[in-house]
Amino acid sequence: MVNRKIVGAHYGLMDWLVQRITGVVMVVFTLIVALGLIQGAGASYESWRGFMSAGLMRFVSFLFIVSLCWHAWVGVRDIWMDYIQPAGIKLTLHVLTLLALIGYAGWAVQIIWRL
Repeated sequence: MVNRKIVGAHYGLMDWLVQRITGVVMVVFTLIVALGLIQGAGASYESWRGFMSAGLMRFVSFLFIVSLCWHAWVGVRDIWMDYIQPAGIKLTLHVLTLLALIGYAGWAVQIIWRL
């Protein structure tokens, strides 16, 4: 008989689903950008700016950034939970990871939407 450790966090299926959904969002964004580049959106700064400044692209790029950060959070959080045992160090790493990801998301939005 296997003794399961009940932690009350209810991770598992939701995290698995989040990883798959955010992965699909990132693939779709990559395909949209690749298609835009094939059609000449990267030929000049003006064409790239026009491509990225459209309302739909701003929305899709925002979804990509959020998906990337959420995807990274689930993966890194699982690493910390699996391999770091002391609770204080684990909490510190979780907080630092969250702060870094929030900072990266803000920085990415600023860079992309600064067009």
